Amino acid sequence: MIPLAASLQQPVDAFLRYLKVERQLSPLTQLSYSRQLQALMVLTQEMGVTEWPALDAAKVRMLAARSKRAGLQSSSLALRLSALRSFLDWQVSQGMLIANPAKGIRTPRSGRHLPKNIDVDEMNQLLDIDLNDPLAVRDRAMLEVMYGAGLRLSELVGLDCRHVDLGAGEIWVLGKGSKERKLPVGRTAVTWLEHWLAMRDLFGPSDDAMFLSNQGKRISTRNVQKRFAEWGIKQGVNSHIHPHKLRHSFATHMLESSGDLRAVQELLGHANLTTTQIYTHLDFQHLATVYDAAHPRAKRGKS
Repeated sequence: MIPLAASLQQPVDAFLRYLKVERQLSPLTQLSYSRQLQALMVLTQEMGVTEWPALDAAKVRMLAARSKRAGLQSSSLALRLSALRSFLDWQVSQGMLIANPAKGIRTPRSGRHLPKNIDVDEMNQLLDIDLNDPLAVRDRAMLEVMYGAGLRLSELVGLDCRHVDLGAGEIWVLGKGSKERKLPVGRTAVTWLEHWLAMRDLFGPSDDAMFLSNQGKRISTRNVQKRFAEWGIKQGVNSHIHPHKLRHSFATHMLESSGDLRAVQELLGHANLTTTQIYTHLDFQHLATVYDAAHPRAKRGKS
């Protein structure tokens, strides 16, 4: 691969430092920006552009077209253009550019993706782990906390012992944008946290992390994903189990039971209500299914 021009790479490196130090974005978000901008730099240089001020709106459209021809789906292309816009906006704020040439470029529309969730019966089946093996107890506690509080994977992994008040049934998590929120957890989750804490010292903890690996270090996101998938298979659950699916299931089940969109927004830590509103579509699907099964006039659109 031809080395990237320093005039392209150096501003990107400075922008990534800004995201880490000043914006304090999560490592996963930083990695996403880094990957998208790296791909954009390669494409930009292939087009003969070796410095960012030479990028105009026509060339941004060419970047989008080349990305599309390379097989990038609409959602991934939208992510790439969003990363480029943010990076160029930052350059404008730093006086490196006069204007952002990506501002007027329309992001391709993509179909609304409705997250898949696990129904309540399957969730109970998944959580029916009753073993005294320390790793099984740890995993049951993680599953209970993640589903019981609707956590993001990063929030579960980042949970420290000092963030948990078992007496009050509350936890504190650090969400996106380093925003803290206090969340209730149910009695079952509290019980399994107590079981896990009674065994936690067996792992020789190296810090205050709530959930540990075999080596006594904070458990990794990859390890959590792997263990959850394995438990889904062991428990005979039909759908693939991954952490985000538990968060979706929490949101869907809460909305179906309460109908309180604002409360679900607060619990999930969504900055914008429109992000939470996707679950109203899931809820409608559930209601429509019930309607079709139960109402004597439910043969909608069928003759």
